Amino acid sequence: MIPQKNGNRSARGRERGIGAGGGGGAIGVGGGGRGRGRGGRRGMAAAGTALALAGALTACGGGGSSSLPSSPGGKSGAGKPSAYTQAQVVAAAPVAPASAITAGSWMAKVKKRGTLLVGGTDSSAMFSQRNPVSGQLEGFDAGLSQMLAKYITGKPATKLSLVTVDTRETMLQNGTVDTVFATYTITPQRAQKVAFAGPYYESGDAILVKAGNSTITKPADLNGKTVATEGNSTAALDLKKFAPKAKTLLFQEDGECVAAVKQGRADAYVLDQGILLGDVVSDPQLKVVGQPFTQEPYGIGLPKADPEAKAFVNAWLKTIYADGEWAKLWKATVGTKIAGSPPAPPTIGSADGS
Repeated sequence: MIPQKNGNRSARGRERGIGAGGGGGAIGVGGGGRGRGRGGRRGMAAAGTALALAGALTACGGGGSSSLPSSPGGKSGAGKPSAYTQAQVVAAAPVAPASAITAGSWMAKVKKRGTLLVGGTDSSAMFSQRNPVSGQLEGFDAGLSQMLAKYITGKPATKLSLVTVDTRETMLQNGTVDTVFATYTITPQRAQKVAFAGPYYESGDAILVKAGNSTITKPADLNGKTVATEGNSTAALDLKKFAPKAKTLLFQEDGECVAAVKQGRADAYVLDQGILLGDVVSDPQLKVVGQPFTQEPYGIGLPKADPEAKAFVNAWLKTIYADGEWAKLWKATVGTKIAGSPPAPPTIGSADGS
């Protein structure tokens, strides 16, 4: 069910090393791969997969807060099968009334086309990963994009274009995609280039290390260590604040960061906990330590040139929050990996930049 990680590809990618405090750095050699939704987080999970995640997690100190690891009613670890599959949740999702699709609007163009063009990833466990058997995209982001497509067109028809942290804004600006669902953290800087509906989910930066590593359990332990993360991610900036004496290696994609840790080129990898949990689901060589130490509000990227799109998508989010469809999708995807009840959905417009 879990495809091979991008980090297992041959090493030809880009790697930029920056010293403590984010100074310029040497050019090295990284691995190839595709990125996370911030660049670049399924249906029913197998019990074995959930147990693998439980074994990979450790509960250490931390700071910060996130609805992801501290979901009400339970602890991080093995989730449980949902009463619904992702496909069932999408099939039951609402369709917008005809009066909501105003003539000439962003949503009218999508409805006329009959397909929602989505920027995202196909390799992020829990959020958007292609099932190698069915060929379907599975995960929370994938399910939400299918629900939005159904809300507009009456059917869950989406077409995925892969994005990275470097291409998301451009693909929205030039009309390559209608929207981006890619664990896309809302920031004021990004909001100057694109519009964000939401937030629709909250996560936070966490730490991934090799399973046998017992020396790194919190951000302060990263000082003096080599730490991988994605360039242009909020984590790259957070490292300067929480571990200013760490040497940071910047990669373009999630798989490259994972490969750096497994190969010993980096002592740790810092990024959203949701993405890191997806990385360790099928890899017993890795574990996530501590709790998130930042807050990362995920938004739905939309073209800034079509302001009606943001109001429309926010209204849709409020609808699926209120009717329980958001919580059902969480149970069918993230909830199969994270123990506990669904967290409360974030308040629309609560993030700076949303």
